Amino acid sequence: MNAQTVTPQFAIGIDLGTTHSALSYVNLGASDGEKSIHGVLPVPQLSAPGTLEELPLLPSFVYLPHAEEVAPGDLALPWVSEEAEAPFVVGEMARSRGATTPIRLVSSAKSWLCHAGVDRRAAILPSDAPPEVARISPITAATRYLTHLRQAWDYAHPEAPFTQQEITVTIPASFDPSARELTMEAAQAAGYGNLTLLEEPQAALYSWIQTSEGRWRKDVKPGDIILVVDVGGGTSDFSLIAVLERDGVLEPHRVAVGEHILLGGDNMDLALAHLVARKLAANGTQLDAWQMRALTYGCRSAKESLLADSGMDSAAIVVPSRGSKLIGGSIRTELTREEVSTFILDGFFPQVEASSRPTVRTRAGLTQLGLPYAQDAAITRHLAAFLGRQVAATAELEGFAGRQSSEASFLHPTAVLFNGGVFKSDLLVQRIMGAVNDWLYLEGAEPARMLAGADLDLAVARGAAYYSYVRRGHGVRIRGGTASAFYVAIESAMPAIPGMEPPIQALCVAPFGMEEGSELELPGQQFGLVVGEPVHFRFFASSTRRNDQIGDLLDFWAPDELQELSEIQATLSAENRQAGDVVQVKLHARVTEAGTLELLAVSLDGAERWKVEFDVRGTAQ
Repeated sequence: MNAQTVTPQFAIGIDLGTTHSALSYVNLGASDGEKSIHGVLPVPQLSAPGTLEELPLLPSFVYLPHAEEVAPGDLALPWVSEEAEAPFVVGEMARSRGATTPIRLVSSAKSWLCHAGVDRRAAILPSDAPPEVARISPITAATRYLTHLRQAWDYAHPEAPFTQQEITVTIPASFDPSARELTMEAAQAAGYGNLTLLEEPQAALYSWIQTSEGRWRKDVKPGDIILVVDVGGGTSDFSLIAVLERDGVLEPHRVAVGEHILLGGDNMDLALAHLVARKLAANGTQLDAWQMRALTYGCRSAKESLLADSGMDSAAIVVPSRGSKLIGGSIRTELTREEVSTFILDGFFPQVEASSRPTVRTRAGLTQLGLPYAQDAAITRHLAAFLGRQVAATAELEGFAGRQSSEASFLHPTAVLFNGGVFKSDLLVQRIMGAVNDWLYLEGAEPARMLAGADLDLAVARGAAYYSYVRRGHGVRIRGGTASAFYVAIESAMPAIPGMEPPIQALCVAPFGMEEGSELELPGQQFGLVVGEPVHFRFFASSTRRNDQIGDLLDFWAPDELQELSEIQATLSAENRQAGDVVQVKLHARVTEAGTLELLAVSLDGAERWKVEFDVRGTAQ
């Protein structure tokens, strides 16, 4: 029977995280309205060679062992025979093995997936592996996590095959169209058919709504602006969701998302590793690059323990030795709770003013190939910049006129929802709340309140499952559409002038808030596209220009209004024409039900349509 004709029994949500992944589900048949029957899948995974455990989280790591490192059967999983076991391992064993042999560990694949400066289909991970280690691509790593979760589901629920269920996979709200397309590609390669993408901050709010069982209506009111602060292992993500009232019913609207900021728990681990390395160096012990990676994984465990447990004063860290002269073959040191708290608070959550902005330093002309991490480690400065950019985000929203002073320098949130493992520390939660409320106080606004009850590890997966349930007409749906307006550059026709490039205009091809499943035509615009060979477009996005409509042509814009994204590439089939011929077309923008953006080139008679593909391959910068 075709999977598409089968009525799904479950709505499944998958959090494809930078450091952890998880699967949650809602039983569609046993749920009613906002009261849904949901659960979390215990994921079978190897914790050591030949040792299988069921854990609520699947660490997002791939370990590539040496051929002689494991014996036959060591990597067997319940759904794979010993003869067919893969030459890699994902999950808990991958993370623990990688701490001692980091050159064979693939991590942060999700961050690499959105790095436009590399070929994300190329075998580049681990990025610093020696030649004898077989590398894999970022998209392959993501596919392996998603495949493991699919196989784990089918093992636990043979009566309800994964491919016959409603599936939602989460992504950062700031993922650009290329990263969204790549995520879809990884999911499809993992055997995901009926798939939708959902922004992680929205998933966190969906989870909060779901777990409240209807009580959320007493915790928020019309006119509220909810700030979602999501700091995970690899990224910091900010979103703003306004609460409207329509016909007596509360209706959340996502009104803004932040930029993609590669700044999170991984950065904190690395910073702590350098702190410990300096302590060791002061005592005469120098660490090499291999040991520094192992130290970083040790600092992660110590940080999580010390920030989560106020009763611990220190945590031991063991770094494998590369020599034979040290007793026990390892280097032993420790981190104290005071060191971790002070270092992370001052470095990553400093007390700053609302007018503060991230610092940008002049970069070296040559740099190592790596992830484009944020140059400023201060999350509070990035948050201040986000709220400042979005000061007018609710200006045109029904019911919000006059709620905020015209003198405000940033958008004033009234409530804050936290997500991400970093906020297991009450210390960091209170620092963010303190910073936001200090900014509000200085502008004469009421303090924001914290929305309690979030599950920091599983909220995104739970919310994704609930969203799949909501899409079937139940519960509460967050409105919003696309989080940015999108533009294509149009080069002006002018004679060649030495030393001057032709000026460009920005053509709006998809307005802010365009809803899933909708398609719009650029009115009155015709273009000539070359068939039989690739055509490239420069592509821009804006999270602040909310009033631009499809077909609007911008001559000028402020430097921070439009951000350039990956190119769009269209390869149009020649079909009875010569390669290089120009076809007159109109452009249509379409937001798919899955949540990805497409541009369509349609011939003037409407008989031919070509999808304008996003160039997700990337080119080295």
